[in-house]
Amino acid sequence: MPHTLRLAMVFVIGFSALAVPVGSQEPQEPQPKSRPKLEPIAETKLLMEGMAHPNFRGVERILSEKQAEDKSWTFARGQALLIAETANLLMLRPPKNQGQATWFERAMELRAQATQLAQTVARKDLERSRAALGSVAASCNRCHQSFRVPVQITAFEEK
Repeated sequence: MPHTLRLAMVFVIGFSALAVPVGSQEPQEPQPKSRPKLEPIAETKLLMEGMAHPNFRGVERILSEKQAEDKSWTFARGQALLIAETANLLMLRPPKNQGQATWFERAMELRAQATQLAQTVARKDLERSRAALGSVAASCNRCHQSFRVPVQITAFEEK
């Protein structure tokens, strides 16, 4: 091997060794031994009364305004997303004995309808947003009927 080629190889190998500092790598975070178990804490009625219903009524109130401000639309979108997240929480607490398939179907439907509502609200389309809120109410009512919950949700109810 010619001397210049050998010298070039030594230079490349030596330079490569300098490019990778030894012992200066940050320690890796230890991997968890198992995934955390998701456990329901609050009862379903509390989720409905504390999250789903107030956020539903909040969106309804904003969509009842003739000229909502930009920040109101943003807030309504957040409330719609919280309804969708409530549906995720519902999936943590299916009935113990029977009706689990229906429970998951209804919860996924609520999540989809509330997500659609959030997307429509993000476009600031008042008429479509009002219709989407009605679809969320219908989704709630289908679940309530399936599980014999004596609560009827109506969007833009006359008071």
